[in-house]
Amino acid sequence: MRCPCAGKLAEDTQGLRCVDCGEMYRYDGGQIDLRLRRPKGYPLTFTVGEDPLSNDELPFAPLVPSPAPQVDFSGIKVPTHLTPTLLSHFPKGHPGALALDLGCGTGNHRAVIERAGFEWLGLDYFDPAAPVLGDAHSLPLESESVDFIMTIAVLEHLRYPFVAISEAYRVLKPGGRMIGTVAFLEPFHMDSHYHHTHLGTLNTLRFAGFAVETVAPDASWRVLQAQAHMVLFPKLPPKVGRVLVAPLDLIHRGWWRLAAIVSPRASRTLRVRHTTGAFTFIASKPVTTSAA
Repeated sequence: MRCPCAGKLAEDTQGLRCVDCGEMYRYDGGQIDLRLRRPKGYPLTFTVGEDPLSNDELPFAPLVPSPAPQVDFSGIKVPTHLTPTLLSHFPKGHPGALALDLGCGTGNHRAVIERAGFEWLGLDYFDPAAPVLGDAHSLPLESESVDFIMTIAVLEHLRYPFVAISEAYRVLKPGGRMIGTVAFLEPFHMDSHYHHTHLGTLNTLRFAGFAVETVAPDASWRVLQAQAHMVLFPKLPPKVGRVLVAPLDLIHRGWWRLAAIVSPRASRTLRVRHTTGAFTFIASKPVTTSAA
């Protein structure tokens, strides 16, 4: 751990104290609050005038299972949003390997991360169940101290996603993997700031220096389902909401099938990409690069 100011933390009788800024961080029932105590600057430099990302070679197609899964997740309870296909891409940890669950909430990913062989470090901004309270814009972690990062439905809630992704890149070890999801056509929720397209997701990740393996639309979480569940019929059971939008969803998919007869561009991949509620991304930190 380190202070959000980037200073070193030293053990104190009451918690942790920064030897540089003098800030004191106390334990509260096993939880430590390492959120920023005061605003700080985070300078970034952007390059403009580059080729458009729409020319990129990534297919932006729905995620497919890894042909060689590294971890067996059978026998444990897995949250429904972590599909078998997504789990097949999880890396396998080793003794002492640390995984950051960025935006961990109540910690329902812990069993999955520990089954993968990592020590779980849950960090959240608000949740009282998180062992560490921290700000994704200024992670209280040493550079290159984390072997794996998982961040599910977090990026859209961050005020400065370029800063947060740069911080994730900083704390990840070279060769480490990051797996996450980000909202696209979900409605506004929980102070969401930036819902990302596939190109926006790719741009944010590459800006920080990540090597991007995939940005994949979620074929099972379509815009009509997301809107029905989250805002159109929020008090109804999810299954009822899906039934209500099912006729329009059926017409929509049938229309695209007819369009595919006329134009090869009207593919399923294009339809899913344009109508998904969220994207999944898998990226890694190149081994030839070290943190500043």
